[in-house]
Amino acid sequence: MARGSGVRSSLIPALPTRIQAAETPDRGFALPLLVAAIIVAALYFGREILIPIAIAVLLSFVLWPLVGLLRRLPIGRTAAIGLAVVTCIGIVGLLAGVIGMQVADLGTGLPRYQRTIERKLENLKEGPVGSIAGYMRSIGRHLQQAGSMPEDKDKPPVPRGATSEPRVQNPDKPVLVEVRERDLAPVELAERLLSPVLAPLATTGIVFVVLMFILAQREDLRDRLIRLAGSSDLHRTTVAMDDAARRLSRFFLVQLGLNASFGVAIGIGLWLIGVPSPILWGIFSALMRFVPYIGAFLSALLPLALAAAVDPGWNMVLATAALFLVLEPLVGHVIEPLLYGHSTGLSPFAVLVSALFWTWLWGPVGLLLSTPLTVCLVVLGRHVDQLEFLDVLFGDRPALTPVENFYQRILADDPDEAQELAEAILAECSLSSYYDDVVLKGLQLAASDARRGVLTGEQLERIRTAIDELVAELADREDAAPASQQSLAGRLLARRDAEVPPCDAKPAVADAPDPETLPAPWRQKGAVLCVAGRGPLDEAASTMLSQLLEKNGIGTRVVPFGAVSRAQIAALDAGEARMVCISYLEISGAPAHLRYLVQRVRRRLPQARVLVGLWPADDAVLADPEARASLGADDYVTSLREGVEACLKAAQADRAPASPRLDAVAESPRSDVLPAGAPA
Repeated sequence: MARGSGVRSSLIPALPTRIQAAETPDRGFALPLLVAAIIVAALYFGREILIPIAIAVLLSFVLWPLVGLLRRLPIGRTAAIGLAVVTCIGIVGLLAGVIGMQVADLGTGLPRYQRTIERKLENLKEGPVGSIAGYMRSIGRHLQQAGSMPEDKDKPPVPRGATSEPRVQNPDKPVLVEVRERDLAPVELAERLLSPVLAPLATTGIVFVVLMFILAQREDLRDRLIRLAGSSDLHRTTVAMDDAARRLSRFFLVQLGLNASFGVAIGIGLWLIGVPSPILWGIFSALMRFVPYIGAFLSALLPLALAAAVDPGWNMVLATAALFLVLEPLVGHVIEPLLYGHSTGLSPFAVLVSALFWTWLWGPVGLLLSTPLTVCLVVLGRHVDQLEFLDVLFGDRPALTPVENFYQRILADDPDEAQELAEAILAECSLSSYYDDVVLKGLQLAASDARRGVLTGEQLERIRTAIDELVAELADREDAAPASQQSLAGRLLARRDAEVPPCDAKPAVADAPDPETLPAPWRQKGAVLCVAGRGPLDEAASTMLSQLLEKNGIGTRVVPFGAVSRAQIAALDAGEARMVCISYLEISGAPAHLRYLVQRVRRRLPQARVLVGLWPADDAVLADPEARASLGADDYVTSLREGVEACLKAAQADRAPASPRLDAVAESPRSDVLPAGAPA
């Protein structure tokens, strides 16, 4: 569900609202902090109950596609759920049995592994490492003896045959004491044997009981979540919930299959190398790969240690290390991006913080569940308005839209980073699209702040200078669609929750004519006058329009607002202007100053066509035909691309045969003057 394009109105609150929030900071933060503390405390103290529920919820996403397949058979819903759960129990039981047998088999060889390690350590002591260690110990002994020599001089000499230690005349004979435990009763013996497995068995039972209820009541639970998320728009909320569940199911299934395949490959590789219990290490590697970033490499430590204990040499250790060093980058950087993208949708910092947080709360189980749980939270944040802060905190999408980022960088007097962002977007987007979708919207934010009086004159001057420098840097770039479209620009310019990015990776005019075919008067300098409105940043918009027109073969000249004022317009050097383009970034209603400006331009250049660019596309002037008619312009556009198209259209129309009315005008003393409003 779309929640607006790049800029939301809530990002620019009114000044009194911000002051009121500043006067009462405690009321704004006390309640969220209290709620967060209660939630964390509940997660910590209720972990015995919440851990099985969390595991059951994650398993439900994995098993629901299987339930859907089984329901196609004539066995009923309950039977399909039961069969899916029994299948899952069988797989878990099989894995537990295999792990138990592998651990028991591994335990029988521990004495042999210990002797191998001892021999390796002895070889290290006798080798170069041992020589270096002995040399260091001898240096330490000499230093210690040198430091204790003055103290030895003060001691009296010990007689020959005497010892420095006092001799014990009647040492006590040691007494041998044997401690025996009493024989355990059968009940006590059974309790001691079963107590280590009772807790895991109880947790497993709770998981599968909860799992069956979740699968059986899936629709009811979805409806309750919809009610909590907001039932004002049932269609949108239902589609969002179903989409979130479908995405999570697909993600967890792919991740489970990928990690299982990684474990199988590790197990087969270790079996070929000769490492004992390869199935155990394959299962361990598959589980540890759920731990982000370091899980796969941590799973390599125990097989490496075992390889060092089994092989008297170092060939097995090197082969095991090579196996992990080849497989993990291959799976993580080649196969994963092909299956579900390069990342899980989480920022690297969020993955690290979530791993630490869930490990602190729930121990090793929390470490394994940290990434899946955080992915669930981020998906909810992308689909539920009340939980959007979760997507902002943990998601991998930029916290600021390109428009906000551009304005923030320009406002912070950091044009270099703004230039870097522009280069990244222009790698997948045309120049006119970048100007329309990013720069103009960023200038609208600046114009709005200037109107509210929150920008100083110095800041406005820095913004104007930065825009001029940015436009100058992009002067050599052609306004054409890149070869590859919408991969990077789609991610940068996409709405926070939209699938289709608003950036249009096309040139300014799809069928732009060859500049050489344009009439000669339109290619001369000043054929189009780009007049700035009276706003502080309107001249920047005129500069961008001028640059785009120049790239399409039309000669232009930028005219500041002061040059078309009442006092200065008579002295305006208009030359052979064929068209006048007036730019406004900030305008509301039907302003009289724009109407009077158009009238002055009409009187000064009666032969020119007048175009008004109202870059805030949602302005009321555009929606009111009477308001537009009162302004008296010939064309109205809402984007730089439309402005270029209107100028090119007027230039092409100038090549058409003259009408009888134009011929009559041509016979007048001033043949270059056309009636007001007539096309040039």
